[in-house]
Amino acid sequence: MKKSILLIFSICCCLLLNAQEDKAAVVVLPAEVSTTDQQVTINGKNIPLTAKAGTMQLRDENNEVIALFGFTSYVQKNGTPDRPIVFAYNGGPGSSSFWLHMGVLGPKRIVVNDPDFTAAAPYPLVNNEYSILDIADLVMIDPVGTGLSIPTGKAEFKDFWGVDQDIRSISLFITQYLIENDRLNSPKFLLGESYGTFRNAGVMKHLLSQGIAMNGVIMVSAVFDLRTLLFPPNDDMPYIAHFPTYAATAWYHKKSLTRHGDLELFLEEVRKFTVEEYVPALFLGDQISAERKQEVAERLAMYSGLSKEFWLRADLRVKAGEYFQELLREEGMTVGRLDSRYKGTNEDLLSQFADYDPQSRAISPAYITRFLDYFHRELGVSKDLMYTITAGRRDGFKWDWSHQGNIIWNANAAVNTAPDMAATLTQDPNMKVLILNGYYDLATVFYGVEHTIDHLGLKPELKDNIIMKYYEAGHMMYTHKPSLIKFKEDVADFIRNCTE
Repeated sequence: MKKSILLIFSICCCLLLNAQEDKAAVVVLPAEVSTTDQQVTINGKNIPLTAKAGTMQLRDENNEVIALFGFTSYVQKNGTPDRPIVFAYNGGPGSSSFWLHMGVLGPKRIVVNDPDFTAAAPYPLVNNEYSILDIADLVMIDPVGTGLSIPTGKAEFKDFWGVDQDIRSISLFITQYLIENDRLNSPKFLLGESYGTFRNAGVMKHLLSQGIAMNGVIMVSAVFDLRTLLFPPNDDMPYIAHFPTYAATAWYHKKSLTRHGDLELFLEEVRKFTVEEYVPALFLGDQISAERKQEVAERLAMYSGLSKEFWLRADLRVKAGEYFQELLREEGMTVGRLDSRYKGTNEDLLSQFADYDPQSRAISPAYITRFLDYFHRELGVSKDLMYTITAGRRDGFKWDWSHQGNIIWNANAAVNTAPDMAATLTQDPNMKVLILNGYYDLATVFYGVEHTIDHLGLKPELKDNIIMKYYEAGHMMYTHKPSLIKFKEDVADFIRNCTE
């Protein structure tokens, strides 16, 4: 009996020691923040700012630290608690937030040679007179895996890399930031670009369910229904969604055979053709008559700049990558995906799809190099900390595309966060959404956004809370100076109207 008791006691001690060892093995890294004085001059007025750049320990619902969450904040000195605050991020998924930070929102702006290639360093960094910092404080967010954001404690990257995982962690950060900085009663806004808009739709719903309502949500180059971007078999949607942007691109490059002097009037005609003729033609599939197919191909060629023969060979269905490559093939050029105003040398005149995106190659060195210099030298972030531009550079990066808001019948089903946005706008009829669309954006096409908004099933008075604005530029419309000016005007008016 004594031996049995001793054996049980020994086993319990071993289990306790192992548990203590496991607990001791969990390392929670400390946060690190650099605080500096910054300023921005807008409309001749100097605005002093306190900038903080670094990481915050992110806690989960059980108060356990799960990440060092990277951010950069700009808060007006001597500002009041009722000053609006904007939480902003880029997309990817897996992109850090330096594009918006240095392109349009922050106190400094990187100047690029839009819409041409920007020469190598030195890259100009100027006062950003188009920043929103005259009307709101700003928090730039880097999701886990990007910027300085990494898991810590028991957490792993996979706990953050997914549609719902990302929505949860971003919402946790915003909530915790508001609490720690006494900003819970401030007017609150989300601003996301690209996948950041897809994220916005989930975050606005998640936060509302936690008792935190946004005054407004700003969507830059939006996508909510991923079907509008992908080209899966037997799905006509992406071809329909992309066609008006093909036409806009042809109009810009003077390849459209019916060229109005006014782009918006031209696109109204294209929208009408798309819904009244192109959609029915695609829906018929191989039941379309040869004569009708010829007629539709002629109209597609007239608007798009591609030949009638090309449209017929493609069975009236041209993928985005094919369009980039085909439009200027005879000139030996290819057009940009993120901004189809940009063009670069076609590396293979026989290839079906474009090999690279000229817009990305044209501006990325300037943005990446100049931001990192600013981040470490002017914001004072330790050079021992590696800022990760994109999570795609990390080993094992894989995104979980399942979403609780959708019924997923198979792993390849496209995800849609538009129902999250619709539910939030229904449950909070005071919330407003501003959507900014670039006509030359072939990454997140404007007609796809219009289709999504028209299928939310909202009551008319709630749909009126969604405001659409358009720019004669691409995905990052703020690289285009006239659109940059308009961007500031549209966002500033929206923030003011949401806080009156």
